[in-house]
Amino acid sequence: MAVPLTVDGTVVGVLTAFDGEVSAALVRTVSEVGRWVSGQLELAELDASRRRAMEAEMRALRAQISPHFVYNALTTIASFVRTNPKRARELLLDFADFSRYALRRAHDFTTLADELTCVDRYLLLERARFGDKLRFSMQVAPEVLPVPVPFLCLQPLVENAIKHGMAGRGGPGEVRVVVRDAGPEAHITVEDDGAGMDPECARRMLDEDPAREGSGIGLANVDLRMRQIYGDGYGLVVETALGAGTKVRLRVPKTQLSSL
Repeated sequence: MAVPLTVDGTVVGVLTAFDGEVSAALVRTVSEVGRWVSGQLELAELDASRRRAMEAEMRALRAQISPHFVYNALTTIASFVRTNPKRARELLLDFADFSRYALRRAHDFTTLADELTCVDRYLLLERARFGDKLRFSMQVAPEVLPVPVPFLCLQPLVENAIKHGMAGRGGPGEVRVVVRDAGPEAHITVEDDGAGMDPECARRMLDEDPAREGSGIGLANVDLRMRQIYGDGYGLVVETALGAGTKVRLRVPKTQLSSL
């Protein structure tokens, strides 16, 4: 007795059973087993499609690393080549470390420690560009460093804080990154003391199509990925008001994910 194995209506194989005689019990058994195998094959195909989609999303994500940041970083490094070669070499190594991390062939997840190292390299490069006008601090609870987080989920928040926090400022601006241990979760805040924005404008930023945010990865991309991975309760929370700076909150479950 032969039963076709199908995936999305297409025959991909045949399940064959042999016996001395064909009985009703054999027909039912082979038919049920055939349906079960077809179901498992469809699940496997869906899982493979999901992996291919996520890999494509990660390739697109890497392609969205802000070209303005790359240009500004290289221009800053070039400005030190004659006046301070040692400083130029240090910044070039920082840029290489950042690029190696951002463009590597990575899983969908990394550790919070690696993500914070990427942020640290990014901040060093931006500090070289802005000089004393940019102040930054990082406060991290060491026990959350091994927590798995989505790849490139923090650097876009810091980039946004610098972009909006330093815009139009005559004086210095400050960016603060705080990572706390909150039991089953890690709580992350990225805050700037810039001009802030109307809360409705912040809401529209999160509602935008991530592919249309302009240069860089952007808040909408991070917000969408967090909701897709952990559920709607784990989207970004933006606290802001005109003249009051901006604070972005991010919650990450400590659950060990098989994708890591």
